[in-house]
Amino acid sequence: MLVAAAQSGDRTALDTLLRRHHDRIHALCRRVTGNDADALDATQEALIAIVRGLHRFDGRASFPTWSFRVATNACLDELRRRRRRPDPGLPEVERADDAGDAGRPSFDDSVSDRLDVDAALAHLPVEFRAAVVLRDVCGLDYAEIAEVLGIPAGTVRSRIARGRAQLAERLGNPGGPRERQTPQP
Repeated sequence: MLVAAAQSGDRTALDTLLRRHHDRIHALCRRVTGNDADALDATQEALIAIVRGLHRFDGRASFPTWSFRVATNACLDELRRRRRRPDPGLPEVERADDAGDAGRPSFDDSVSDRLDVDAALAHLPVEFRAAVVLRDVCGLDYAEIAEVLGIPAGTVRSRIARGRAQLAERLGNPGGPRERQTPQP
């Protein structure tokens, strides 16, 4: 097992383990922190914490679940640090209206949709954002999310439902996620 080899001091195993999980950890950090700079900082802090804490990993949870917990904590720490430093703000991005390609999704549409989702996520309270990202981006189940966040599974369900509802409202679907599941006549 790769984790056991890394725990016993095998640097190649440790490097392989970190490379294997880096992209998922960074994706989690990107969505929780809301911007690339903070995500890079949180990812780096998470990887350092994983290396330093690897001896404490006991296998009760899967390694990805444990690493997501470490990364989530790094994100929360980064968000706390962010509150203590000034926010320079970013200029608004103007979106061009390309009527000639109406009805046909383009690369620009998918990028702008992703930016819209990122912006909506950034407005969620961090406890909702973390739960939604762990479920919808990382694909963890409710029990794993409960373990990562250190909260009961019922609270996870509530946070995900409330977070999704707020996301839907921000993205122009005030009925929330359920509205999309209702068949149209």
